[in-house]
Amino acid sequence: MSVSDDLRIYRTGFHPCGYWPDRFARDLLIDPRDPRSAEAYPLALEWGFRRSGEVIYRPDCVACRACVAVRVPVGEFHPDRSQRRCLTRNADLQVRVVPAQRTDEHFALYRRYLHHRHPGGGMDDHSEADFDGFLIGRWSQGRFLEFRMPGDHAPGRLLAVAVTDVLEDALSAVYTFYDPDEVSRGLGTFGVLQQIEWARREGRSHLYLGYWIDGHPKMDYKRRFQPLERYDGRAWQR
Repeated sequence: MSVSDDLRIYRTGFHPCGYWPDRFARDLLIDPRDPRSAEAYPLALEWGFRRSGEVIYRPDCVACRACVAVRVPVGEFHPDRSQRRCLTRNADLQVRVVPAQRTDEHFALYRRYLHHRHPGGGMDDHSEADFDGFLIGRWSQGRFLEFRMPGDHAPGRLLAVAVTDVLEDALSAVYTFYDPDEVSRGLGTFGVLQQIEWARREGRSHLYLGYWIDGHPKMDYKRRFQPLERYDGRAWQR
């Protein structure tokens, strides 16, 4: 019996939408008590699901289909002119993959980012337990992709962290946080470009980018990574 044969999937009640303040949302959840979550996760990504902490979910709203699961086929990706400038602008940074384990340095940067990016939105008071619950989880195969200023004999100042799940044939971009004083570097874009290169270097086929929302000021950027595939509810399409 395959893991997909008897997975329990639940539908939540309605809750305020995290993207559009005038809308309500609901989600499909793979049973969070199922001990096979780690095994089910790669398959769930193929079905357009996403991970938040230990919860595997997919939007299932009644009158809105704005959230579209997208992924980049990394073997076909070529950065455009703007993305090449971003790579050049950040060529001085040190990039390294480290275990997904919270440090005081990670948490301090995360809090600074939330205070700047989501003021008063409920995330800007996250605790250390919230950090672990949102970004790490017990069963995920996550890594932290760090971006630092150069250091002579020790790691330089931490500028950004791209939380990344590592699967057999893909990477999944979970969340990126960065120094709000370094916004001119385009560290969010740089993080995705580095994740694409990481996936390509290790022979993985795709980088999952979560949900693209057409016209949303914080989510529409994903259309710039071409070619891009979207999940239409049955299959992945260009």
